[in-house]
Amino acid sequence: MNAKILIAGGTGNLGGQIIHKLLDEGAEVRAVIRPNTPLEKIGTLKQYDIGVIQTDLTNINELTLACKDVDCVISALQGLEDVIVDVQSALLQAAVNAGVPRFIPSDFSSDFTKQAAGENRNFDLRRKFHEQLEKAPIAATSILNGAFAEILTYGNPLLDLSNNSISYWEDENQRIDFTTMNDVAAFTAAAAMDATTPRFMRIAGFQVSPKELAALAGEMKEQEFKLIRQGSLEDLWAVIQRERAAHPEGENELYPAWQQLQYMRSMFSTTLFPLNNNRYSDIKLTGAKTFINSLLQVNTAN
Repeated sequence: MNAKILIAGGTGNLGGQIIHKLLDEGAEVRAVIRPNTPLEKIGTLKQYDIGVIQTDLTNINELTLACKDVDCVISALQGLEDVIVDVQSALLQAAVNAGVPRFIPSDFSSDFTKQAAGENRNFDLRRKFHEQLEKAPIAATSILNGAFAEILTYGNPLLDLSNNSISYWEDENQRIDFTTMNDVAAFTAAAAMDATTPRFMRIAGFQVSPKELAALAGEMKEQEFKLIRQGSLEDLWAVIQRERAAHPEGENELYPAWQQLQYMRSMFSTTLFPLNNNRYSDIKLTGAKTFINSLLQVNTAN
């Protein structure tokens, strides 16, 4: 019989890609969405051959019914404490109530288990939810993928193709983890169909240092890339503290500028190890050369 998978957060970019990969794997998919979900997002979901359940995501009784006979619950939710802690907690309790054997939380990040509390606001929320997850009578698998490689397309100074420069903090030899969203979705779908996954699965399409990134981009563009050191990690932390104090409204925003800098600090502080890249032989993770080449093609076209 096909595995039955329930996903929350299916209207988001990552969630939508996970649904697509699950269907490719032959799964029977259900998506739970809020009653006030915009019609265009509902329409996008209904393009797939899946069940769409509109429900209050804090109503444990309704969520429990949605979880009936499900083999795995995937959370691809994004938000602040009301979502990452409160809604995920309701979803977790519903999964337990319905006897769902497995739960994949919305982590999809660098390895926050190796970072101190207080260094990254959004990671602290995941850590808080994990306190409940570890106590729940359900098998859980967190997927840690470093940064989504797509951030390099957003004018990130880490890779500036227009100015042929690579900006970094602390150490030009610090390797940074990147995985494309498509690869994360494929790995998540495979993990949801796999009853033997460990508690943490770490993947990285490529691990590259600023120095290596400059050399690779320079070789592919046939132009020299300049390395620009922005300062130490202590300097970056001082900037974060200053920006956070100056913009208290950011506490109610998912990605204020200071939070983005916290992500940058996390990227330059940890490297994923050990990697589970080879767990699924049919998934070929996108490497640095392939990804940068795609960026160069887009950059040239524009």
